[in-house]
Amino acid sequence: MRRMTPMSQSLVAQSPRLTPRPVPFASYAIMGSVVLLFIALAAQAFFRTGLASWSVGIVYIIYDTALLAFTATKTRKLMQSPPLPATDGVRPTLGVIIAAHNEAGVLGITIDTLIAQADPPDLILIADDGSSDDTPAELKRLYGLEMPALGAISGAAPGLPSLYWLRVPHGGKARALNQAIQQVDTDVVLTVDADTLLDAGALAAMRGAFAAEPGLVAATGVLTPICGPSLSGRIFQWFQTYEYVRNFLSRYAWMRVDSLLLISGAFAAFRRDALITVGGFDPACLVEDYELIHRLHRHSADAGLGWTIRVIGGATARTDAPASLMAFLRQRRRWFGGYLQTQYWNRDMIGNPHFGSLGTAQMPVKTLDTVQPIYGIAAFIILTVLVVTGKFMLAWPILVVMIIKIVVDLAYHLWSLRLYARWTGKADGLGMGWAIVAAMLEPFTFQLLRHIGATWGWYSFITGRETWGLQRRTAIEGAGR
Repeated sequence: MRRMTPMSQSLVAQSPRLTPRPVPFASYAIMGSVVLLFIALAAQAFFRTGLASWSVGIVYIIYDTALLAFTATKTRKLMQSPPLPATDGVRPTLGVIIAAHNEAGVLGITIDTLIAQADPPDLILIADDGSSDDTPAELKRLYGLEMPALGAISGAAPGLPSLYWLRVPHGGKARALNQAIQQVDTDVVLTVDADTLLDAGALAAMRGAFAAEPGLVAATGVLTPICGPSLSGRIFQWFQTYEYVRNFLSRYAWMRVDSLLLISGAFAAFRRDALITVGGFDPACLVEDYELIHRLHRHSADAGLGWTIRVIGGATARTDAPASLMAFLRQRRRWFGGYLQTQYWNRDMIGNPHFGSLGTAQMPVKTLDTVQPIYGIAAFIILTVLVVTGKFMLAWPILVVMIIKIVVDLAYHLWSLRLYARWTGKADGLGMGWAIVAAMLEPFTFQLLRHIGATWGWYSFITGRETWGLQRRTAIEGAGR
């Protein structure tokens, strides 16, 4: 029997998966209402005529527009001049952990971008999750690192005393990160995927955020997707770039009401003590970074600590994103399947005022989001059937509603690009002309693909066939010094 470490004991105590909490009646009522509402709306296609037969689509549009309005309201502050960063905080030490499994082709450029930071990290630890590729040869060639035994840490790289290499048996990203966290002694631990390249001032912005706010326990940087030079890669990068802009603005909006849940593990920072307290990352979850934030919120509420979680606009990076149809669908299947896992494990938080606005606003919204892709696909199928069967008198009003929605989305989309550029200082690839084209095409193309991937995630969650799968790097594979 494996001996439990103090951090794994904390995970058992803090995780609702391992130590389930009582679920209030309000949580069950909200979850049940979401399912019943979908059934009632979808049934209108069989029993109603006119625009009412597309009730599922109408409600989908109203809900999505309400979320846009919320985000627009909460992000208006970004149009103001940003406050000057605090300078009187204690400068925290910061260590970076790079979780890597068979990433020989990208490790060099990833490490080099960390070394070249304006405010470089105090420690860089490669958490090698049982790699079987050319990782040892590359680390030896580029940095002179000697391969340590499994479970051990190498000596510092010659001429680079901040760089170390930890080798652990292959057990997944979460386990590799957990072992690395226990070896790092810095105040702040930053996790970076091996396919993520930090922009020059990213670490300085992240360190400054933790110095300025002692109660800050987790923060995410802002990511831009890169997909490689192929035609499909350029198309997927085009759509995903605008998607990421909207998503990170949405995170800022939820941050404004102390309800941010989505932290990108590809570029995220945590106070090490808080990580240890809640048990680190959960190896059983497909989206271990997302699940961890729930536990941080939960522990803060239970202990009355007032911990905060932020998205830092000045901390930007580029990350390798799917460049083909199946790679994209597999990624979204995993993301959504892991999201459903986490939502189910934390169902006691839904509608629960003990967790403040997170419980009464964000978690109910997340419950509605579990069926949003199914709403979207159902609406599209109903419209297609009406057109194919020649019921154009019913289809035309629906198309008019969709056009109005596209116009509303386009107005928000263009405004969001200005907000994003002011917030992050990044405007490359965000031209207005291409943004208009993307906004008009997305509802009939990219948005449907997102919904299909998410629905596949539902299948994986229900059947228990969730897997990480293999993801080929297409944008920075083979890049070197």
